[in-house]
Amino acid sequence: MKKIKKGAGISRRGFLSGVSKACVAAGLGVYALERSAAAAEKAARPKSFGKAKAVIQLWIWGGPCQIDTFDPKPGAGYDYCGPLANPIPTNVDGIMIGQLLPNLAKCADKYSLLRSLSHGQGAHETAAYLTQTGRMPGRYVFPCAGAVVSKFKGYDSGYSKMIPPYIVMTTPQGRFSESGFLGNKYKPFATGGDPGRVPFEVEGIVARGISRKRQEIRRDILASTNTFNLAMASSGYLKKSDEAVEQAYNLVLGDAGQVFDVSKEPDSIRQEYGRDRFANSCLIARRLVEYGVPYITINYGGWDTHKGHFEAMNRMLPPTDKAVAALINDLDRRGLLDSTIVWMTGEFGRTPKIDWAPPYCGGRGHWGEAFSQLIAGGGFKGGVVVGKTDERGERVVERPISPGDVIGSIYSNLGIDPDATLTTPQADIVRIVPDKPEEGIVSGGLLTEIM
Repeated sequence: MKKIKKGAGISRRGFLSGVSKACVAAGLGVYALERSAAAAEKAARPKSFGKAKAVIQLWIWGGPCQIDTFDPKPGAGYDYCGPLANPIPTNVDGIMIGQLLPNLAKCADKYSLLRSLSHGQGAHETAAYLTQTGRMPGRYVFPCAGAVVSKFKGYDSGYSKMIPPYIVMTTPQGRFSESGFLGNKYKPFATGGDPGRVPFEVEGIVARGISRKRQEIRRDILASTNTFNLAMASSGYLKKSDEAVEQAYNLVLGDAGQVFDVSKEPDSIRQEYGRDRFANSCLIARRLVEYGVPYITINYGGWDTHKGHFEAMNRMLPPTDKAVAALINDLDRRGLLDSTIVWMTGEFGRTPKIDWAPPYCGGRGHWGEAFSQLIAGGGFKGGVVVGKTDERGERVVERPISPGDVIGSIYSNLGIDPDATLTTPQADIVRIVPDKPEEGIVSGGLLTEIM
């Protein structure tokens, strides 16, 4: 800096000019730092960040057995495999899955298998809450993934569809409040009814036992006899009320309500999925994705097989295999798989060792030490296995995955920053996924191997 002679003055203009230049330089420096930080943050994000627009969660309620499905252990012996000891190869070299999943074996290049989930919980309530939120029960009831997505990609992002942004087919998941401290606005709309029926009598949308034509006649009769509305029609005072009524009828009789009608699909598509309750739910889920709903859960029970496990697997796995493979293939054909995450999971797995003693007679209990999930689409790679369990499927030996790892990865692929926060009713600021795994749970971080 140039030395100023004693007694020399600095003009007001010169002083202000110097200050101005210094401020500009400082401002440019801060701006450059901010841009550099933003660029670094963007570069650190997985390439799949924001690729997904929707999630179809196949909630296999009760806990599917990992050994009979996605992590077979044929060398473990009869006490672990029972009669299902012959896994089959998939269309991806080196990946084997359960023998009752031939359709999924043909499209393994479109999904990845997570074989090293672990949370150590054996109670349905705790395990379900943990798998859906990434948290152990504590001070707050945290919202599950569907509620968080309905907030960030639904109500708080300009979602304006007639159908709510978070749908559960057909009954609520139960065991905990899905919306948690976010409140009723973010609760899922549970359809009720039986998707196997035509028409599917969605509660609040399709009136039971009343045809579409009869509903239209009822609407016309009501409109023609509502003398108060007719008299006030020109005043404009009832405009908002009329709009609400019109929206309600559109949900019942318009395009929105028809999204739930599988009879609109070609017979070849319905045959590909199957015609049972779960198959129709999967088909309707695809239609809901096409409509623009960001989160759909299919609550699929019957997997808590303490008794008669293998009889249940022989009955349930073939139609499940058919429907899930059809869903993945159908989304792919329509160009929707790249933007739709299919997430298949239960709250835990089943005990690797079979309980042959009465009264269980070949049953499997709860097992949270090691279990599997399937994830496809929405920016996740296909044809990859993440993690490994021991030779009996009892313990994770490579790449542990926590529930928070999976949920955070799903958020990321939806374009929701896993570091994003929520405000509790007590005004506490909390992250949408925990910043560190819960006590006793090992985290391997986001699923960058497949993102």
